[in-house]
Amino acid sequence: MPAFRFADRMLEQLDALGRISESPDFLCRTFLTPEHRTAHETVAGWMREAGMTVEHDAAGNVVGRYAGASSGAPVLMTGSHLDTVRNAGKYDGMLGVIAPLACVADLNRRGVRLPHAIELVGFANEEGTRFGDAMAGSRAIAGTFDAATLAKTDRQGVSMGDAYKAFGLDPAKIGGCARKPGSIAAFMELHIEQGPVLENNGLALGVVTAISGARRIRVEITGLAGHAGTVPMGQRQDALVAAAETVSFIERRCTGTETLVGTVGMMEALPGAMNVIPGRAVFSVDIRAGDDATRDAAWADIETEIRAICSRRRLTVAFTDLYRSTATPCHPALMDAAEAAITAQGVTTMRLPSGAGHDAATLAPLCPIAMIFMRCTRGISHNPLEAVIPEDVELATGALLHFIENFRPVN
Repeated sequence: MPAFRFADRMLEQLDALGRISESPDFLCRTFLTPEHRTAHETVAGWMREAGMTVEHDAAGNVVGRYAGASSGAPVLMTGSHLDTVRNAGKYDGMLGVIAPLACVADLNRRGVRLPHAIELVGFANEEGTRFGDAMAGSRAIAGTFDAATLAKTDRQGVSMGDAYKAFGLDPAKIGGCARKPGSIAAFMELHIEQGPVLENNGLALGVVTAISGARRIRVEITGLAGHAGTVPMGQRQDALVAAAETVSFIERRCTGTETLVGTVGMMEALPGAMNVIPGRAVFSVDIRAGDDATRDAAWADIETEIRAICSRRRLTVAFTDLYRSTATPCHPALMDAAEAAITAQGVTTMRLPSGAGHDAATLAPLCPIAMIFMRCTRGISHNPLEAVIPEDVELATGALLHFIENFRPVN
């Protein structure tokens, strides 16, 4: 394996973070746990080695600051999250912290100070794995943290508010994390693609055009449970069959429209006995698209179809909104700058949307945003099979450093 300017050390650091887990069998590092503390303290140590001052803020983020030539200029912020899903890979989020860390360390070694400070944030609770509420760290910085989420509980019944206190943080101070409008010149996030588009196009890096908006709905279909052997097929009120029809329709409706995707990720049939016709089916629907109109039109058609299926089968249906986010475009001038940074590494690139949510989208109301995607093997993410190519890590970090050194504020 060749020696790299950046990637050798970065891959060691990513491996080290990948070993900080709540489980000995797989990677899982959730919000306000001892492992959260260990990971953030580990990164804080690396930040200090890179020449940064470090703060652990009231929302649970770790923030490193590399001072600029002018203390009053708006900062260039970068970073990503350090929490994970259950049974995670070790590059989702973490790459976006370790790469800018390498960039700052390089600037510090060369004695380079930019006109503005650089702030690197290891965000807390992007995934929402523990309490079901995502983006808490970035929402605190954006000033959109909802105090009502402090009442949400984990599987053990511990509230988020109590977890903050047990961690040594005062949830009443989270509001103080909010940055003032104009204090951040831009936010740039480097992230693995979490999909196969770059790899299928033979490209290492891509420029993100927009972060898709998402809508998640809980659907509950109610029919009539009955004996599996005695109720004739034509007389059944089978809730699961209606749910199955819905899944098939979602696949058809969301196929062939650019950026639109639809997923049924959870389903439960009740009462859940082998010899009983399901009288109730409960399932989730996740609809995403690069623009809100496309997503909302798809959901409108899906809801209409579900109601028609249920009417035809003599069933009732109820819908519960679980989550909604708007599509977030990246800033055109920052996209151009990201593209120039990538081509400066001697490689070609493409522009593509992000179907996954990111901290960058949360910060968009506060400042212009940009993202660079790096391919991951077979597009696999949220999975221990998540993998990257060392040469891509080197290219991505070089592109990020070029972006940082040549950054100019945009309107």
